[in-house]
Amino acid sequence: MSGLRIVSAGFAPTLQDHGRPHVQHLGVPPAGALDPVALRIANALVGNPADTAVIELRVMGPTVEVETGSVRVALVGTDAPVEILGDRKVEAPSHQSILLSRGRRFRVGSLSDTGVAYLAVQGGFDLEPVYGSLSTYTRAKIGGLDGRALRDGDLLPLNRGEADDRAELRCADRSWRRDNGPVRVVLGPQDDYFTADSTAAFFASEYRVTREADRMGMRLDGPVLAHAKGHDIVSDGIATGAIQVPGNGRPIVLLADHQTTGGYPKLGTVVSADVPRLGRLRPGDALRFARVEVEEAEAARRVLEERIDRIVERFGPAEPWLDEDALYRRNLVSGIVEPG
Repeated sequence: MSGLRIVSAGFAPTLQDHGRPHVQHLGVPPAGALDPVALRIANALVGNPADTAVIELRVMGPTVEVETGSVRVALVGTDAPVEILGDRKVEAPSHQSILLSRGRRFRVGSLSDTGVAYLAVQGGFDLEPVYGSLSTYTRAKIGGLDGRALRDGDLLPLNRGEADDRAELRCADRSWRRDNGPVRVVLGPQDDYFTADSTAAFFASEYRVTREADRMGMRLDGPVLAHAKGHDIVSDGIATGAIQVPGNGRPIVLLADHQTTGGYPKLGTVVSADVPRLGRLRPGDALRFARVEVEEAEAARRVLEERIDRIVERFGPAEPWLDEDALYRRNLVSGIVEPG
C-alpha cells in the first residue's frame, strides 16, 4: 500500500470534511471541519471537490513522508510554511499548492497564529466513509482512520498514485482570516430562561476563550449569566454554534463535535456564517457578540458563499518553488540530464 506516512503526528490531527449533519436525528454528532471556509479553499487549491476530506491540524502539525509517486498538497489557515526536509530545509509558502515526489518528507510546525489549519491532498484519501463522510468523531470511534486521531507511523492511503500535470495555484486573498467584528447570534430557543440584565451584559461585554476548549465546544470567560427559570430543561436538539449555559452561568459555544441533544438552556445560536471564525480562535482570544434576526443570518450566509466563490475564482499562479533535490535525484547523473 502506498500513500502518506505520518512520521510524527504532532497534536492529534484528524481527517475532516463537511461532516454528518444529515444524521443528527439518529444521535450521530455532525463532526466535520471546525473552519469550513479554510477546508473549501484548501480543496480548491489542489483541485478537489469542496467536501473532500483533509487533515485538520491544531496546535502543532505533523511530519509526513510521501510514499507514492507524487502528491499535490496545500496548507491553508495559517501563515506557517510547509517545511520541505532533505539535505537542506526549504520552506514552501502556505495558501498555495505544492507538488512533492516519492521519498520527500515535509513538516508543518507550530500553529501560533490560529486555532486550526488544513492540509489538503489532491484526490483525497482512500478510506471507507461512515454515513457518507470521512470526518473523524473520536468519542464514537467512527470515520477517518479507525475512528481516531492520526498517530506516528500511520499510512494514509490515497485515491491517486500520481498528481496530475498542471500549474500550481495560490490564494492571495486571505481577508477571510482577518474577520474580527462581533460574532453574530440569533436569540433562542431558551433566551427567556435568562434575566434581561444578563442578556444585555452578554451582548455588551467582552468574553475570552478559556483552556476548556476542544472540538466539542469552548467555554467562555466573562460576565456570568443569571438564570431566570433554573438551568435545566427537557433535552432538545442542538445546532452547531449553540450557546449553552449550565448552572454555573458560564456560556459554552458548541462546535463541530457537539452532542445532538442537551438539557441546559441555550441563550442563542451563532449564525452559520460566523461559525468558521470560532474554529480559528485559541485559548485567550477575545470575542464579542451582536444580536441579529434570522433574516440577517440567512443573508450573511449568502454573502459568505459568494465571497468564497470569488476567492476561488481569483486564484493566481503560485509563488515559484522547485523541488530541486527530487529533480537532481531523478534526472542528473554526473551532470548529464537523462532523456525523458
